[in-house]
Amino acid sequence: MPRLLVAASGTGGHLFPALSVADALPEPWSVRWVGVPDRLETSLVPGRYPLTTVKAGGLQGRGLRKLIQLIQLLAASGSIRRLIQRERIDAVFTTGGYIAAPAILAARWCGIPVVLHESNAIPGRVTRLLGRFCTRVAVGLEAAAPRIPGCRAVVTGTPVRAAFLQQHALPTWVPQGNGPLLVVIGGSQGALGLNRMTRVIFPALLSSGCRVVHLTGSNDPDVGCIEHPLLVERPFSDEIPALLQHADLAISRAGAGSLSELAVSGTPSVLVPFPQAADRHQDANAVCAAAVAAAVIVHQHDPSETTLRDTVWRLLGSRLQRGDSDDDPLPEMGQAMRELGVEDADQKLVALLEGQLA
Repeated sequence: MPRLLVAASGTGGHLFPALSVADALPEPWSVRWVGVPDRLETSLVPGRYPLTTVKAGGLQGRGLRKLIQLIQLLAASGSIRRLIQRERIDAVFTTGGYIAAPAILAARWCGIPVVLHESNAIPGRVTRLLGRFCTRVAVGLEAAAPRIPGCRAVVTGTPVRAAFLQQHALPTWVPQGNGPLLVVIGGSQGALGLNRMTRVIFPALLSSGCRVVHLTGSNDPDVGCIEHPLLVERPFSDEIPALLQHADLAISRAGAGSLSELAVSGTPSVLVPFPQAADRHQDANAVCAAAVAAAVIVHQHDPSETTLRDTVWRLLGSRLQRGDSDDDPLPEMGQAMRELGVEDADQKLVALLEGQLA
């Protein structure tokens, strides 16, 4: 029975692809998970896979702080090495986060294969530094492959949750009507800047019959400042697959996970990269979609500027005005977005893992 240790921690962008791969493993694979205390994995993983947590952090500091982080990294590597030996782990799979570096080092220390998946167009620091020590490196976007020193990466796409590969009915709480549906996904990071940009354009859209679902995140003080029967605001929703499948247009950040979900849903998009993302990787992700005409990039700007308003009106105009469908850019954008998606990314990664133990 092959025994796999999954090392994924922190955000949904790291956890959901790893969960998709773990869920796709055939019998008789056995899975254990290693993560970091007080992160998202402590609520998502237990009940599905045995979870062990170790203290791990980044290496962004200087001087004494960096020395402390290095000691913490070595200690975490030692803890994971003991876990590998105790559980007789055969291979390690990691999708990044703070836990990736000690997991990669521990796997090499124990002499077992390690497969790393990098979902962003600009690889993270761990991937750039330690990718050469992995048995195989997989990437979600082709643009990332030449940016990983010392190794040859294989393009697999980024796995999405199984719900995105199933068809769903439009939720009953979505505003009803004949107008187009705009879905705005604020996200958990940097939601306020995106929310303020979009909220300015809502009144004109709503008065023209556009239906709007705005997922604001949980820390927006302006929720409720606009009331309209065609507008629904929620902090989050677990029905995002259905929303994206039925949306005429989405406005979203450009994290790798979000982009993968938009792609498999075939949702035309306006991407607003989070400006504080490490290495501006969201900008690079957005470029991958814009380059194939699947999305339009709008950089975060002051709400008084008109760039987002003009872009959304250009994309939705024919549907709002019931005009000539030949002028509608959204069908071609949706098709281009769908072609960017990889529905069997989880199976490709499972095949990579199986190949390491063949």
